[in-house]
Order: sequence, then C-alpha cells, then structure tokens
Amino acid sequence: MLGFLIRLLPFWIREPLLIVIGSVFGVRIMYLAVHDHDWVAAGIGTAFLVLAAVSVHSVVRALRARRNPSPAPSADEEGDPQPLAVTGPLPSPPAPEKEPNAWGQAAAAVAVFGVIAVVLWAAPRYMPSTDNAPQAPSCSDGSSHEELPKAYRDSPKPVTGQELCTALNRPDLAELLGTPGETATSVSGTNNTAPLTDEKVAAPEAAVTFDTYTVNFSATYNKLSIDQYVKLMKFGDETDVRTLTVLGRPAVLSSAHTMQFEIDLGGSASGGPVEEGPLARSVTVALDRADRGGYCDISVWSTSGTLPNDSVLLDIAEKVLPKVSPDRTASER
Repeated sequence: MLGFLIRLLPFWIREPLLIVIGSVFGVRIMYLAVHDHDWVAAGIGTAFLVLAAVSVHSVVRALRARRNPSPAPSADEEGDPQPLAVTGPLPSPPAPEKEPNAWGQAAAAVAVFGVIAVVLWAAPRYMPSTDNAPQAPSCSDGSSHEELPKAYRDSPKPVTGQELCTALNRPDLAELLGTPGETATSVSGTNNTAPLTDEKVAAPEAAVTFDTYTVNFSATYNKLSIDQYVKLMKFGDETDVRTLTVLGRPAVLSSAHTMQFEIDLGGSASGGPVEEGPLARSVTVALDRADRGGYCDISVWSTSGTLPNDSVLLDIAEKVLPKVSPDRTASER
C-alpha cells in the first residue's frame, strides 16, 4: 500500500522523498547493526542506502537532461531540403500539456509522510519486539532425568521440586509481591530430603528470586502437625507467631532470620562462617484440613530487610497451594 502511494507521486517529490527515507533509515539501522553486531540489520540498512543511492542517480540524470536538452533534427539533416506542399488546411496546434497541480502534489506528499509516521508509530505495537530485554527464566526440567531419592517413590508420591517450581513461578508473582515491573532473575527446584531421616522424608523445595524479594516454596512430608509445629516454635527463634486458617487448613505465620554463608572458590577447603541473614516472613500450611501431618511452607525475604504485608504472603499461598495436588498427604503414605 505504501509503495503504491509513493509511485503515484510526481518524480520531483517521489525521488527526494526516497532519498531522505533511504539515507536516514539506512544510517540509523547501520549504526545499530554495528553497535549490536547484527548482520541481518546490516543487510537491511544496506538496502535502504542502496535505495537512496539509486534515487540520487535518477535525480542527477534528470537534472542533466534538463540543462542539456537534445536539439530537434533539422530538415537538412533528414535529407529532404524541399518544403512539403500543403494540400489541405493546416493542422491545429496541439493543446498545451496541462501542468501538474502544485497543491495536489503537496497534499500527496503530506499524505505519504503521514502514512509513514503512522506505520512507524504502530509497528512496535504489532510487530515482535527485537530488543535485548532479559527474558524471565523458566523452571528447568533437568532434574526430571535424575534419579529421585527413595522417599519420592512412596505411594502416593510426593510433589517434586520441579512441580513446586512450576507452581511458584507464576507470571503474576511479581505483581502479587507489589513489584509488577520486576522480572525473575533466577528460579530453581530441588528434590531434597529432610535431614537425619535417612532419605525417608521427602522435602522438595523451589525458589524464585527477584531484584527486591526472594520467594521460597517447600513441602515436608513428615508426621508433624501444625499444632505440634507451633509448640516447637517456643524452642526456636521464630517471632511474631500468629495462627490462622488458609484454604480451610490450619496454618501459622512466623518470622525468623535466614542463614547466609560464603563459599571460597580460591582453593580453600572451607568457606566463610555461617552468619545470620535477613529476616524472612513465612506462612506454614498443613497438607490437609485434618492436619494429620506434613506441611507446605512459603517464605519471603529481601536483602534490604524489608518485608511485604502478611496479606501478600497469604495471597501467594492461596494461589500457589491449589497447584500442588491436595491428595498428596503424609498420612496416606
């Protein structure tokens, strides 16, 4: 459509317009191609520059033709010096050629520029983006090819770290955290087992990390009820403990410091000492409504020490927990 409109323009409007478009777009695209080392963009920029060069050549030829018009052949050059006898009325002179309307040409040029502006404005909205913005990572399925610990072969089977990661890595997770403009920097899922259980208690875990917050999602398939878990908190460092119900299941909100340690990659056999990390806020929910044992835990923390409201944590739990099969309870194994 755009090419058809350009071909309708008079020569002295069409060719200068093509020179401007070809040179401006060609130089700009070539600059981006050299900056990004993109050979495809370099080819497109070259095509625009060639278009501008062809138009320049056409304009130069037209200007030379105007300055040096070809002389009309004389009667002597044609080999017939005798005048022709006129036997009839002289033909009427041809009607003068109608000059093109200057206002029409200007209107057509404005229309073409308007079409080009609309195309350039609408293209980013409807064409695939070619920028180098980082893409959100996805949960890797590499762990699915690894042999699971024997605790994951029980019946009914516990969820795996891959399944927890898929449930947690939601497109709206950043929005739920109150940071809708952020993209996850890393995601992970592991098929752990609870310590000191000889790999008899499955404890899968998943994590999604943003610039502001880190969210951890884990499940523990033991026989510990939420009521027993709350009693054990008296001997731990949990603070701000509050019992409640989530999705009809017993649950508890609590806060505790994470642990952080450094791994020395310089050849030393040991890393740095284990230190107290930032404060994390967690909601722990029973695997079933009867609270017969086992629980899921969702924790959120940030390196700055700031924490979202409890309502944010509960919203995440209500959206993530249904993705994990409710039939997988510790008491049914």
